[in-house]
Amino acid sequence: MSLLFRQHNELEAQVNDYLDLVVHSGVLFRSALQLVLQDRPDEFHGRLRELHAVSRQASERRWDMTSRFCRPTVMARPRSDLAAFLESTETLMRRMHATLVKYAVEQPEPALDGNTLLVELAEAVKVSIDSMAAAVRSHLRNTADASEQADRARQAREHTSLLGEKYRRMIFRMDLRLSHKNQLCAFAEAMERIADGATDAADQMAVSGSGRRSTFNVWALGQVATGWLVLSIVAVVVTFVATLFAS
Repeated sequence: MSLLFRQHNELEAQVNDYLDLVVHSGVLFRSALQLVLQDRPDEFHGRLRELHAVSRQASERRWDMTSRFCRPTVMARPRSDLAAFLESTETLMRRMHATLVKYAVEQPEPALDGNTLLVELAEAVKVSIDSMAAAVRSHLRNTADASEQADRARQAREHTSLLGEKYRRMIFRMDLRLSHKNQLCAFAEAMERIADGATDAADQMAVSGSGRRSTFNVWALGQVATGWLVLSIVAVVVTFVATLFAS
């Protein structure tokens, strides 16, 4: 049983460390967008490089968890649920990085009247990511506020969608070229998709139950059962060989 608790505690600690990186990427995303709207390109590119580094680190953590904790066992579902969640959050970070790279490449001329809304939108994206991480941590600990945290993640997504719609309506009422309007609105839509991804990841863990401590216990029990099965087979083989030599 010591192996059982050690394994699920180790997994929980690694997921928490991974979520710290995801939350930090949300902070960097918001900061980078504020910098680009303030016309501070050097600092913006610094944040962009930092976000890329954090994304790479998170990808390495995901690969380590997938290879160590999600390898085939007798309990296939907890393994697949956890692997799917990790993949979803890595996709979330890639979206944030890709959105900022798009800004860096296209360098769209901002609509000054809409900058305040864009900053609010970036803040709402960060809140969505924070709420997702809090929801997953609650499921890991199987605490009473797990469903409340998941509700906050969904509320954050709804707020992001409302801000995105408000921004697009504002842009299309401005005296701008249609191509310019479409370009600016594409960034707002990209941020809405990031918030959608964060909420979907939280819902994924809530529905599957793979984030709950009980599920980690089941997963770890599968690991232990597999280990005992292997040891039993080895013992039978050794006994058989010893009997042959003895005879």
